[in-house]
Amino acid sequence: MSYNNQSIFDDLTQDINNANIEESEKKKILQNILQLRDKKLNIMITGGTGVGKSSTINALFDANVAKVGVGATPETMDVKKYELKNLILWDSPGLGDGKEADERHSKNIIEKLNEYGPDGKALIDLVLVILDGSTRDYGTSFDLINNVIIPNLGSDEDKKKRILVAINQCDVAMKGKHWNYEMNKPDPTLEKFLDDKVESVRARVKESTNVDIEPIYYSAGYKESDDEKQIPYNLSKLLFYIIQHTPEEKRLIYIDTTSKEKENWKSNESFKKQGSGKREDTKDYNEAIQKSMVETVVEYAGKGAKIGGSIGRIFGKSGETIGKIAGGTIGAAVGFFKNLFS
Repeated sequence: MSYNNQSIFDDLTQDINNANIEESEKKKILQNILQLRDKKLNIMITGGTGVGKSSTINALFDANVAKVGVGATPETMDVKKYELKNLILWDSPGLGDGKEADERHSKNIIEKLNEYGPDGKALIDLVLVILDGSTRDYGTSFDLINNVIIPNLGSDEDKKKRILVAINQCDVAMKGKHWNYEMNKPDPTLEKFLDDKVESVRARVKESTNVDIEPIYYSAGYKESDDEKQIPYNLSKLLFYIIQHTPEEKRLIYIDTTSKEKENWKSNESFKKQGSGKREDTKDYNEAIQKSMVETVVEYAGKGAKIGGSIGRIFGKSGETIGKIAGGTIGAAVGFFKNLFS
């Protein structure tokens, strides 16, 4: 998919230029927005063969850049690079194809994790490790997480911030017998099974690395075997947690790159407070995503300016754009601006 539509940064610039504020303040806010616009976000997506990396990329970003594979044979032996405006995805080959291949894949991953950008910081901002919800055997995945990825993420704080573990294909866990296809969600038996799986993964990683992770489960909505499309589940929750692991000054990048397929964002479990801090009043993950974007704009746009609480009332058109992401209602974020800063 080509993202030739007007960027969120174009909307922000227009709103600032049209704002009834002093030129000196307008100039400062524009400088802040331009700094955000120039940020690049690099995400590595990895996991075992057949876990649904391509399906996840296509569901989240609707880019059609990652072909959904059929069968267990990897199509490439190298880390693939996809550029969607300022979002750069690094799709590593699946592990689990034999010792020699896995050693080569691991070496490539380690090299990329130890690469630095022009700013002198690690190139890869976030690593998303995808597990297969249909299996109980996570030996290869734990080896990848514990021995390849986490040791190469820098400081203890970086190790906690830069890794997210997500369990895909939750709909076929327990052989799909407890998936409510009409409601597109797990029944209570499967939900309990998945919650236990999440806790097991968290505990195993903590025991081996002393790093706290917060795994989640979801379904990307594609079947690798026949390329069949179905409605994703918990995709909004996955995007929310990706955003939470993303440096705050880079979060606006998702507005221009997130899938505009509203159906992708409809089915989610109820919003949970863990990992979300102060968002006790949030109704769902789509709303939480929009709030994150609003907070980023407000926090960074007004730095060094003297316009106080009126910052939120400047961004009318931008608020509409933010309101469109993750299946949100158009204009929803405008209300957030007004409510937060009126």
